Amino acid sequence: MPNRSTDELFQLIKSLDKSEKRLFKLHVKRISGTDDLKILALFDALDNMAEYDEDKLLRKNPSIHKQQLSNMKAYLYKQLLSSLTHSSPDIETVLSEHIMYARLLYNKGLYMQSLKILDKVKAAAKTHDQSTYRLQALIFEKKIEAMHITRSIEGKAEELSRESDEVSQRVSRLNKLASFALQLYSWYIQHGHARDEKDEKALHDFFFSYLPTCQVCGMDFYEKLYYYQAYTWYTFILQDLLGFYRYSQKWVDLFEENRSMKDTESIQYVKGLHNLSTAHFVLSNYKKFDEVLNLFESFWTSKAGQKDANTQIQTFIYMQIALLNKHFMHGTFTKGLSLVPYIEEKIEEYKLHIDTHRILIFYYKIACLYFGSGDNEKAIDYLNLIINRRPDLRTDLHCYSRLLHLIAHFELGNYDLVEYLIKSVYRFMAKMNNLNIVEEEIFKFLRKSFNSTPAKIIAEFEPLKNRLESLKGNPLATRSFMYLDIIGWLESKIENVPVQDIIHNKYLKAKKNRQAADALN
Repeated sequence: MPNRSTDELFQLIKSLDKSEKRLFKLHVKRISGTDDLKILALFDALDNMAEYDEDKLLRKNPSIHKQQLSNMKAYLYKQLLSSLTHSSPDIETVLSEHIMYARLLYNKGLYMQSLKILDKVKAAAKTHDQSTYRLQALIFEKKIEAMHITRSIEGKAEELSRESDEVSQRVSRLNKLASFALQLYSWYIQHGHARDEKDEKALHDFFFSYLPTCQVCGMDFYEKLYYYQAYTWYTFILQDLLGFYRYSQKWVDLFEENRSMKDTESIQYVKGLHNLSTAHFVLSNYKKFDEVLNLFESFWTSKAGQKDANTQIQTFIYMQIALLNKHFMHGTFTKGLSLVPYIEEKIEEYKLHIDTHRILIFYYKIACLYFGSGDNEKAIDYLNLIINRRPDLRTDLHCYSRLLHLIAHFELGNYDLVEYLIKSVYRFMAKMNNLNIVEEEIFKFLRKSFNSTPAKIIAEFEPLKNRLESLKGNPLATRSFMYLDIIGWLESKIENVPVQDIIHNKYLKAKKNRQAADALN
């Protein structure tokens, strides 16, 4: 079957909305020539295809010759990008365009006009904390002042040098902070949370060896953003949940203090909301979680939230994860299943744009919904979508998918398969260095269950629950409870009621206590 993701031009065309397609056709008609009319025919042909198939394309469009196709596609791609440049005037595009105008004027020998535009670029770049564009403008301005007699006055050279040095230092610091935050996020995507004391030490040593030494009070917006991001990933990987909450909140507060940046850096804002909602989720802060969810929904319907496809897609991803988490917190698993068709529809619609990491997370959370609602067979179907992929990304997610897969078969009474899975999953988790004391206790219980009568197995649930509850304060055990509410499952077995009833009753009790506390205040 043809793979629609193999052709970049096809991907680009499929990412366009109706208004962008209309603007592209108007753009082509303005520059129309014979070749441009041909690329319109190619555009329409590709736009009408469900999947990219070059043989089918040539067969259905005899006016397009195979020998011309490569060049036509390259020209069409270029014209599409040109039309998109004019349809999305964000600050970076505007600054880039004005630097280009300054260069065009300089090449015409109009030095004063060029300098005038560069002054505007510098002012706008400073206002929007775009230090790299400000530095480009300064470098170009110094070149003009050094090569030509312009408006130079006494002290101009010193002023430019001083400003250039200050901005260069800021850009250098910004680059270090951005790279540092990215390295920490990359570590998390690859491995998940710290698995043992060795991981903790390695991460601690790396963090404090490479963390740039600078005062937050002297930072601009982007420096603060990457600084908070670095601490967010660091605390999350170490499962320092209070620290994770604190820096996620600083991340979001930064945008509340600089509201215009919600439009300029929409994805960063949404990512901050996602981390903050996750912090409240793992800390069971029900009220605060709902407040962040309201911010999500408010942004989703705002002009900034709808400004382009990328923002819409990323907001969809993180808002749906938050909505799924809400059902986990409230114990409304069966009700949460109503989200699944919509999520699957959007995953299919956005499959060119959603990375594998996010899809795996959706599959795991959907599997947890089915498991919590008592539909173990359906949970297994979604877990298999993760298990059957290569474990080269989020090895922790692969490990807990296998563990939940094992427990689901245990629930179904597939004991012959469970006996095999215990050995298989244990070996896999050990190989991935993903076993801690919580998992060891679970495997010990499951092995023992094969030599016990049903009555003895039920009697063992309570001691296992007590042993696991005693581990809740252990930071290295935290991730086990984050991925799988094993305590809730054990309580459901002890009380012989569905898992979702156990969790829902805990939520109702917490809500009642919160209302009583609010009444006292």
